[in-house]
Amino acid sequence: MNEVVLYDYWRSSASYRVRIALNLLGIDYKTVPINLLEAAHRTPEYLALNPQGLVPTLVIDGRTLTQSLAIIEYLAELQPESGLLPLDIADRQKVRALAYAVAMDIHPICNLHVVSHLMSMTEKADAREEWMKHFITDGLRKLEAMIGKADGAFSFGDTPTMADLCLVPQVYNARRWEVDLTAFKRIVYIDARCAELPAFQAAHPDRVRP
Repeated sequence: MNEVVLYDYWRSSASYRVRIALNLLGIDYKTVPINLLEAAHRTPEYLALNPQGLVPTLVIDGRTLTQSLAIIEYLAELQPESGLLPLDIADRQKVRALAYAVAMDIHPICNLHVVSHLMSMTEKADAREEWMKHFITDGLRKLEAMIGKADGAFSFGDTPTMADLCLVPQVYNARRWEVDLTAFKRIVYIDARCAELPAFQAAHPDRVRP
C-alpha cells in the first residue's frame, strides 16, 4: 500500500471519526494538519484536493477520498472482518441509521461555518452556546432512544461499529459545550467503553492537537 495521508483538523468531529477508523483497522497514516481557524481549507491547493473545502480528506490506494462516512465505509469494505459495518444487511442498516443520526442530523447544524453565520445575524452574546446546547441535547436524546436498551458494550453489539465512530466525537463536543449528559445513560456508557480502547485513545483531539 502506498503512503496513506489524512488531511485533518484536530478538533473536527469528521476527522476524529476517520482517525478512529484508521486506528481500529491498523492502517498507518501521515497527518497533514488543515487549520480551519486560519482558513487553510480555503486555499487553492486544498480546494484542488477537496472541492468542498472540508476535512477530512484521505489519500489511500492512489485515490483521494472525501466525506467522513464515505471514507469509513470504504475502509470497512477493505476489511469486512473489522466489524465497522456488520455483514448482515439489516444490521448494516441499523448501524448506518445510528451513524447518520449524528453525522447528518446533529453535526451539520453545529458545524463551524453554520454557527459563524448565526453569530453574524445576532448580537446576542450567548447565542452560540444556546444553539449548540439545544441541538446537541435534542439530537442525543433521539439517539439515546434509537440505541434503546440493546445488549452489548457498544451502540450495536459487542464490537465498535461506524455508529460508535460517530457517537464518540459527538460526546466530546457535548462535553466541550457543557451539555448535561445525565439523561443519556446508554450514550455515556458506550462512550466510556470506547475510551478504554487504544484506537479511540490515540484518535482523541487532545492526543493529536498540533
